[in-house]
Amino acid sequence: MSEQQAEGLAKICWTDPQSGDYRELVLAEGATITIGRGPDNQIAIPERHVSRQHAVVSYRDGIFMISDLGSANGTFVNDKRLTDPFPLAHGDVIRLYVPVLTFSALVTEAEREQAKMTGTLVVPAGAGGQPTLHITSGPQEGAEIRLLTPTLKIGRATRNATWDVSLQDRAVSRPHAQIDLQPGGEWAITDLGSANGTTVNGVPVSANEPHPLADGTVITLGETTLLFRLGSP
Repeated sequence: MSEQQAEGLAKICWTDPQSGDYRELVLAEGATITIGRGPDNQIAIPERHVSRQHAVVSYRDGIFMISDLGSANGTFVNDKRLTDPFPLAHGDVIRLYVPVLTFSALVTEAEREQAKMTGTLVVPAGAGGQPTLHITSGPQEGAEIRLLTPTLKIGRATRNATWDVSLQDRAVSRPHAQIDLQPGGEWAITDLGSANGTTVNGVPVSANEPHPLADGTVITLGETTLLFRLGSP
């Protein structure tokens, strides 16, 4: 979907804690954004209570959902701390311990046009980009893993590990899960019969059955949280 074709469905508004400036992003259908302290987030909030990658908002089944990314201080919606992905509705207040953002489902035509002109319209990731796993919490927080081959096997770091990605997490099995590029061009994750299981967007997946991955999918292996992102082509 091109920026010219995209229609804004929602917006997120906040005040920059350093400058005090009011900011907003307009989200098109299918868009995914991350919120965190790091400058690589679409919403970067340089505040000490905010984790490097704190939360993700993604579009699933016709609604925008917000998920915590294993942050140190938690993500709250309307002052309730999230334990699972949460569907956002107009007027919801998102709080990252201290910073506050507002979700709006009302976007005017003028706001859409302004967002297109200023580069604050977020559109879905296109096909053909470089997929990446971002470790958002756990012993290797901050690491990025690029999916350069059609198959990526993940397991606990051991002296004789033969898998592609070794996690320094004692709750991860040897090996634990595998990510594959499917014949149709989509990516999927399969739990390999791990002891502690694999969850996708907060839901445990069945062992040895591929589970599809979309941009913004949150994966938990042991005590490690990973965010799957589709890069721009």
